[in-house]
Amino acid sequence: MKKVKIITLGCRTNQYESQAFFDQLSKKGYVEVEEGEKADLCIVNTCTVTASADKRSLYQIRKVAREHTPEKLVVTGCFAERSKKELEKLTEVTDVVSNADKNYLLEKVFPEEEWPEFQIERFEAHTRAFVKIQDGCNSYCSYCIIPYVRGRSRSKTVPKILEEIQALVANGYKEVVLTGINIGDFDGGVTPPARLSDLIRAVDQIEGLERIRISSIDPDEVDEDLLRAVIEGKKTCPSMHIVLQSGSNLTLKRMRRKYTKQDFIDATRRLKEANPNFTFTTDIIVGFPGETDEEFQETLALMDEVQFAKVHMFPYSDRPKTRASRMPNKVPPSVIDQRKNLLMHKAEQGAFSLRERFIGEEFSLLLEGEESPGYLMGHTENFLPVYVPKEGLFPNTIIRVKCVENQAKGFIGENQVERKVQALLA
Repeated sequence: MKKVKIITLGCRTNQYESQAFFDQLSKKGYVEVEEGEKADLCIVNTCTVTASADKRSLYQIRKVAREHTPEKLVVTGCFAERSKKELEKLTEVTDVVSNADKNYLLEKVFPEEEWPEFQIERFEAHTRAFVKIQDGCNSYCSYCIIPYVRGRSRSKTVPKILEEIQALVANGYKEVVLTGINIGDFDGGVTPPARLSDLIRAVDQIEGLERIRISSIDPDEVDEDLLRAVIEGKKTCPSMHIVLQSGSNLTLKRMRRKYTKQDFIDATRRLKEANPNFTFTTDIIVGFPGETDEEFQETLALMDEVQFAKVHMFPYSDRPKTRASRMPNKVPPSVIDQRKNLLMHKAEQGAFSLRERFIGEEFSLLLEGEESPGYLMGHTENFLPVYVPKEGLFPNTIIRVKCVENQAKGFIGENQVERKVQALLA
């Protein structure tokens, strides 16, 4: 029985693709390598979104080569796309597969064999499954290398996506996250194009599915039709990852983003007006070239206004080929570090303050796993983290929970079903 080790760095799209590799391999008899064992095949799915992602990718390639000395060491993903010649010089690496060929990676590496279709039926070690609906990006923001390494946008068809989600539901998954490199570009791969809102409405009809989440999207793409699809859906969660990057219009213009901070505020306001429980997560870049103290303060002020459930912070780093890498007025690393610390402190304060509004409220909670001894952690439908005593509870179940205590990492919750049983027995 052959053993495989898959290392995944970076985005949800990479996580989806790595799961698809594993599903293909498991159908051919491969098993995941256990701790201390050596793998016959290693796949490293890399990332290049920042300079530190490059370093982590190269470190993982060398680490897996040293620990496993596999027959086949395959490197793919965005760092592999950008650094193909460099990786081909590494004697340990047997194959470098481009993003364009990712769906056929195993056919490329083992051309003498027939392989199952590139799609997922499960999502190992996760209770929510990421479903890739789209790849590539047409935007060419000034800081971003992704369009160069992922290519232009292309979408899966709606029937193919529905088929994949139905298979996940049949395998017990209750929640899916519609993901891609830029899902606002989704067109269903057809003419006339399908809309993301059309897909959401179709997924909302899948029997047995309980939750739908929308992955990263830009504020200018939250139009009235998308808003209605999310708000009116029976299974769509009142939570969305809307990308900010900066709270300053001057910085956004240098980034070549397609929206203003007012567009962002308007998108979040309209969703909150439709459902007061709606929450938001976001991405913010710190230290973009030319970012002044005043521009950075605008970002902090907008964070106060919106109060995010979670902020993903990225310190700026030059990416090859991008316009931003050639811009003057680079922010010194010491200033980037200072702003990074200020922003993360603000993000933690904001998330805590946001949760204060919901103390005493009841929500449905999808249990995910044991993150603290004696407690299972899960997320409410509006993406608030809640910890509940694990006795008698299991991951991948949905319970009714009351948020009783707000702590630094999230709520301590009270299982309402157990409470009602105790009341009946009293």
